Amino acid sequence: MNEEVKKHIKEKLSLVPNLPGSYQMKNKDGMIIYVGKAKNLKNRLKSYFTGNVTGKTAMLVNDIRTFEYIVTSSELESLILEITLIKKYNPKYNILLKDDKSYPYIELSNDKYPTVKVVRNINRKKNKNKLFGPYPNVFAARRTVEIINRMYPLRKCANLKKDVCLYYHLGECLGYCKYKDVDQEKISKMKDEITAFLKGDAEIITKKIEEDMYKASEALNFEKAKSLKEMLDDINITLKRQKLDLNKKYNFDMFAYYKNNNYLSVQVFFIRDGLLFGRHKDIFTIVDDEKEEIIEYIIKFYEKDNLLPNEIMINDEVDSRLLEEYLNIKVNTPKKGDLKKLLDLATDNAKVALVEEEETLKQNDEARIKAKEELEKALNLSNINRIEAFDNSHLFGTFYVGGMVVFDDFIANKDLYRKYKISTDVKDDLSAMREVLYRRYYKVAMDEEEAPDLIVIDGGELQINVANEILNSLNLNIPIIGLKKDDKHRTNTIIDKELNVINIDNKSNLFLFLTKIQDEVHRFAISYHRNIKSKGMLSSILDFVPGIGEKRKKELLKRFGSLKKMKEASLQELEETVNKDVANKLYQYLKEL
Repeated sequence: MNEEVKKHIKEKLSLVPNLPGSYQMKNKDGMIIYVGKAKNLKNRLKSYFTGNVTGKTAMLVNDIRTFEYIVTSSELESLILEITLIKKYNPKYNILLKDDKSYPYIELSNDKYPTVKVVRNINRKKNKNKLFGPYPNVFAARRTVEIINRMYPLRKCANLKKDVCLYYHLGECLGYCKYKDVDQEKISKMKDEITAFLKGDAEIITKKIEEDMYKASEALNFEKAKSLKEMLDDINITLKRQKLDLNKKYNFDMFAYYKNNNYLSVQVFFIRDGLLFGRHKDIFTIVDDEKEEIIEYIIKFYEKDNLLPNEIMINDEVDSRLLEEYLNIKVNTPKKGDLKKLLDLATDNAKVALVEEEETLKQNDEARIKAKEELEKALNLSNINRIEAFDNSHLFGTFYVGGMVVFDDFIANKDLYRKYKISTDVKDDLSAMREVLYRRYYKVAMDEEEAPDLIVIDGGELQINVANEILNSLNLNIPIIGLKKDDKHRTNTIIDKELNVINIDNKSNLFLFLTKIQDEVHRFAISYHRNIKSKGMLSSILDFVPGIGEKRKKELLKRFGSLKKMKEASLQELEETVNKDVANKLYQYLKEL
């Protein structure tokens, strides 16, 4: 931070009031890079610029060029404002939850003919079915559903068929499609037993399995008996792991944390009907007071489609009243008894996790900072914070897709990753890159999205020329580098925007982190392509034809059934399923295959 910026910050600090509110840190481009809240804005803001800061906080302070703040009438109002701004701007220094997936639940439907299945991304207000979980162990959730479906003749199909299927003949379905007058008392009893099992009472279901196991053994069906024995073992192991000496009425999520240096370790225990369903852990670097960071963390945790429980429990240092008002649920801090012991156990787990990983995290942070410095020195640039990297994938020269990954200070920011389905006219890598770069940076040119500090292309001079062409056409000046491979397909040099060759030491921090970016963008593009191909060859082809979405795709698949028949169809026959313009594009594309 130069003297001019220091003077500007000092002048602004002198005007900040001693009132609650939200503050926003901005970088050289005026972009918001951190959002926080404080009971006393003046004291909190001064702490960034007058104290001895280290780690991620030091990196934040080094990036700050100015700040803004909004005074609020209460701390709750400032929290609401803080979370709103974080959602809007996704600042790089605020907490990024590592896991982009929500935890699964087991759903027992309230239909006339019930089903049981593993579900994610649930809307509690709209969902009228019974939900059990969360299950941090996805395998355990699926295995549990498999056991239930084996032991109880529930409906197995998504929609009722016209006649009974194999499950009916195996005794694993009551044939709801054909015998619609199934005894509702029998169904109700099944649901009660399944509910009891999912709440931790396995007595009824284990007795059923034991009876079937002995019957299979007496009938010399040893394979079935072995399968049932494994099922019984699964249940016993699962319940043993969940066993806690708690009141069965207890249903809550418990958050505990431990802080050391700039690292915060969080442990979440999921307690349902007195059982420990599972736990979740996170460790990350922080730039603010840990009590503020944990509040932000808890709010973000539930905004990633994890169901909000009726109650949560937290350490007494955290402002439970504030969380209670924001989340509109009960928030407690146990002071004694079994729940206090459980909170202490969760805190101990958070500490152990941090002790085990802190040295590795510290070394990785130091390596990242050194890699950033090496990159800035090699390119004669300053403040390279956000990097966007691109790669393409194709199948035999067709069906191109593009991928963009984003790294903030060499940390992957998966919320900003982008996938690109490329025009069917594209038949080579350079054209694919040209289309992806134009689509990405047109939005930057229109001030719709933030520009990166550096663009990374997987390739040499030809790819750099394409990137230069696109940026020049959009009147943008963003540094670009290409990662060029040697004859053994290993990256060994950087090509800059002016086509200068910069050698890099393959033992340096910079080489390791650039390789990490290169591997990640390649993985991302390949996985997107595989995902499309996994839908089936015909479906994949239709994905690349402009104007064909899921609805039209289903209509075409229903009408023609195979690629061969679709290629043999006349334009008029295609027009009977889709409109004239889309039919013409599809017709022309199919003729080129």
